[in-house]
Amino acid sequence: MSTASTVSTPNKAGLDALLTPEESVLVLIDHQPFQFANLNSHEPTMVVNNVVGLAKAAKAFGVPTILTTVLEERGGLLIQGIQDVFPEQKPIDRTFINTWQDQRVVEAVKATGRKKLILAGLWTEICLAMPAIQAAGEGFDVYAVTDASGGVSAEAHDMAVRRMVQAGVVPITWMAVLGEWQRDWAREETVPAAAEVQAQHGGASGVAFAWEMQLLAAGRSKSAA
Repeated sequence: MSTASTVSTPNKAGLDALLTPEESVLVLIDHQPFQFANLNSHEPTMVVNNVVGLAKAAKAFGVPTILTTVLEERGGLLIQGIQDVFPEQKPIDRTFINTWQDQRVVEAVKATGRKKLILAGLWTEICLAMPAIQAAGEGFDVYAVTDASGGVSAEAHDMAVRRMVQAGVVPITWMAVLGEWQRDWAREETVPAAAEVQAQHGGASGVAFAWEMQLLAAGRSKSAA
């Protein structure tokens, strides 16, 4: 006789499916030199840009962020760009390939009391997919930030994303995370920090924002004259 599952089904549609800072917790997994050395699904500098932007956004919105590495003595320290965002935090260094099998990480996530779990990691097919699939099965609403992650090949990354989606994980990009956290421009207390993150890491959007600020400044100068 089969036993009914007690795992709750996350909301995949409707307003509750969108992220809020108050419900989110972020885990950044294994953005280390060894993993970057065989990152072939994305341009490595783009992943660095995106994951640092994601980390800065989390800090700006007060989203609890957990940093973790695997065998850092051999794989290298967490990249400096992320560590600089959280200089006081020592990453949890694991032996488990699957982050979600390390109870220190799981307990740190559970201590936040939050159920919307946002993950980014190297490589997508291993260090991101494993914890994402397991945590989704344990009742978390899991979001995989695909452009702050990467695999050993484009196929490996793509197959991992497909597999995670089949398990109920939601794929998302880092600027979409930022947009959902901000949600309303009337949330004025986070607008300056969100704009700064976008200007620093938003690519063409950041360039356009800087241009807009230039035009506004020029307009004010003319008005004053």
